[in-house]
Amino acid sequence: MARVLTSQADDFPRWYQDLVAKAELADNGPVRGTMVIRPAGYAIWERMQAGMDARIKAAGAQNAYFPLFIPESYLRREAQHVEGFAPELAVVTHGGGKELAEPVVVRPTSETVIGEFMAKWVDSYRDLPLLLNQWANVVRWELRPRILLRTTEFLWQEGHTAHVDEADAHDYARRILHEVYEDLMVKLLAMPVLVGRKTARERFAGATSTYTLEGMMRDGKALQMGTSHELGQNFARAFDIAFTGVSGARELAWTTSWGTSTRMLGGLIMCHGDDNGLRVPPALAPVQVDLMVVKDGDGVAATAAKLRDELAQAGVRVALDDRVDTAFGRRAVDAELKGYPVRVEIGPRDLAAGNVVLVRRIPGTKTPIPIADLTRAVTAAMEEDQQALYDSALASRLERTVEVSTVEEAIEASATGWAKVPWSAVGAHGEAQANASGVTVRCLTRADGGVPDSEEETDLVAYLARAY
Repeated sequence: MARVLTSQADDFPRWYQDLVAKAELADNGPVRGTMVIRPAGYAIWERMQAGMDARIKAAGAQNAYFPLFIPESYLRREAQHVEGFAPELAVVTHGGGKELAEPVVVRPTSETVIGEFMAKWVDSYRDLPLLLNQWANVVRWELRPRILLRTTEFLWQEGHTAHVDEADAHDYARRILHEVYEDLMVKLLAMPVLVGRKTARERFAGATSTYTLEGMMRDGKALQMGTSHELGQNFARAFDIAFTGVSGARELAWTTSWGTSTRMLGGLIMCHGDDNGLRVPPALAPVQVDLMVVKDGDGVAATAAKLRDELAQAGVRVALDDRVDTAFGRRAVDAELKGYPVRVEIGPRDLAAGNVVLVRRIPGTKTPIPIADLTRAVTAAMEEDQQALYDSALASRLERTVEVSTVEEAIEASATGWAKVPWSAVGAHGEAQANASGVTVRCLTRADGGVPDSEEETDLVAYLARAY
C-alpha cells in the first residue's frame, strides 16, 4: 500500500489528496475551487443525507426549496450578515445578454431569502413555530479551496426556523445541535465530536449565539462539522417577520438557522482513514460487505451468489465482486482503499473446506469461518467495528488534548493537537494573540462538558487548535 498512498506520517495533506483521488471519491472541477463528487463518494454522502434528513424530520422540520439567486438588496438589509459574507460572494451582473437592473447574489446561505418568505407566511402566533429545511448547493468564493473541505460550491442542508419567543428559539437550536447533529455524527459517522459554543469573534455573521461540533482529524487539527445559530430578532427585524401575539399586539419573531455540508465527508476521511485508505463506519457504509470471488471453479461463483442473497435478506448491504478476469490483489487493494468494512473472500480451496475468509477492515483481521456462520459473523463484526472506530477516535482525541494554563502554552500545544485552557486565561485579547499564530478558539464548554448559554459564564473552558 506504500506505493498507493503517501503515508500520513510523511505528509498528511498529500495522503488526503491521494486518498480522495485513488479511492475515486471526488475530483477537482473545471472552475477553480469547484469539485466533482464521484459515485463512490456520493454514495457515502447519500447515506449521510438520509440519516440527517430522517433526524431533521423527527425534530419537526419540513423540507422546502428556495432560489439560488438572491437580490443583492436582500443581503444589505442585515448589515452584519453582508459584512461577514462580502469577501465570499459571487455576484451576477448580466443575464440574457443585458445588464441586470439589480445585481443578484449566488446563494452563500439563505437566511435573507427565506426571511423574506417567512414574513409573507407568518401572520399569527398560531403560524409558529415555522420549521423549514432545504437541501441545496451554495457558493462561497474561497481563496484557499480544499476538495470536500472548503470549496467554492458545495452541497448542504440549511435549516431556518421562526419562533414566538427567545426561549423557544434557543431550545430548538440546541435540539438540532444534540438530537440531530451530534446524534448523527456519533451514531452513524462514529465521530466523537466536541460540542460547544463559538466565541463572539467566531460567531456566524448576524447571529446572537453560534453552537458548533468540532472533530479532531488524525493529524491533530480541528474540523468544524456543523453549526446551529440563534439569530435573535436581527433577521426578523430586517425582513419584518412579525406576528399577532396572544395579546393581540404585533411582535417580532425569533429565528434560528443551522447547517451541515459535504465537509462531513472530508471529516470522515481524515478522522478514520489510515495508510491503507478509507475506513467507513459499518452503519454508514453503502457497501458493508464486499463478497469477493478469489478464483472461480467448483461452484464458487454460484455459492457466492447464494451467500450474497442470504446476506441481503438479513439486511446487509452487500456487493458481489466476481471479476475474476481482474487480478485478486488489485481488487483487494481497491476494497481497502474504499474502506468496505468487511470483505468476504471465497475460492475453490475455501469452498472445499466449507469456509470463507472474513477480512475486517477496521481492526485489520483476516479469519477463516464456516460458511454456515457467515451472516452471524458479519453482523457481529460490524457491530463491534462501529464501536471500535468511535472508541479509537475518542482515545486519540483525549490523548492529543493537552491541558494548559496560558495562551502561549496553548499555541505550542496546537502544533500536534488541541489545547484545553481556562477561558478566563484567554479572553478577547488572548484569542487575537492565538489567531495571529494561526490558532483559533474552536469552542467554549462548561467545566463539566456542557454547552454554555453565554461566554460570560464563569469557569468556562476554551479549546484551541489549528483547523481546516
